[in-house]
Amino acid sequence: MMRIGYGFDSHAFKPGVPLVIGGLAIEHPEGLAGHSDGDVLLHAITDALLGAVSAGDIGTFFPPSDPRWKGAASHIFLQTALEEVATAGYKIVNIDTVLVMAKPKIVPIAGELRERVAELLGVKPGEVGIKAKTPEGLNQDHVAVAHATVLLESVKLADAPARMAASADVDDIDEVVKGLVGGAHDVSALGRKRPAFDTDDLT
Repeated sequence: MMRIGYGFDSHAFKPGVPLVIGGLAIEHPEGLAGHSDGDVLLHAITDALLGAVSAGDIGTFFPPSDPRWKGAASHIFLQTALEEVATAGYKIVNIDTVLVMAKPKIVPIAGELRERVAELLGVKPGEVGIKAKTPEGLNQDHVAVAHATVLLESVKLADAPARMAASADVDDIDEVVKGLVGGAHDVSALGRKRPAFDTDDLT
């Protein structure tokens, strides 16, 4: 079973605060305003993960009115979303993101961002997409916007054959193979009915 989640977030730039995107500290004259560290990318990913398992949104778990989350690192929010995904019985297949901002330029650090986000998510860098666009014609030059889409798959369905093979005893497997290769088979469990009489005795 597969599930898709979509997340969106935006924050205005603000002087005097550090800029953190995707859990990565970036050199820039301004950071992003927000109750937490303003990490627009991790916020969008968090919402995508929560939405994929119908667990609400980031505000449900971490309301901005709660002083405990003032200046908090956004990877805390992300970890909670990952726990919700695991509890629901899913794991990440891949995630794709788009950052929309005039500055700083994301392309030069896209590889580093991908590595950091993959590390936080516990997936391979090749399973994380980081793309960047400029807000041409949108009048958003002083705002950072992030979109995120995540694909999840059921852990039970994906891992059941492997778990069965790993837990099965070798002797049990031998017995199953022998039963399949030769000998009489009880087909009643397959829903098939044996004839109530001997078909060779028909007159």
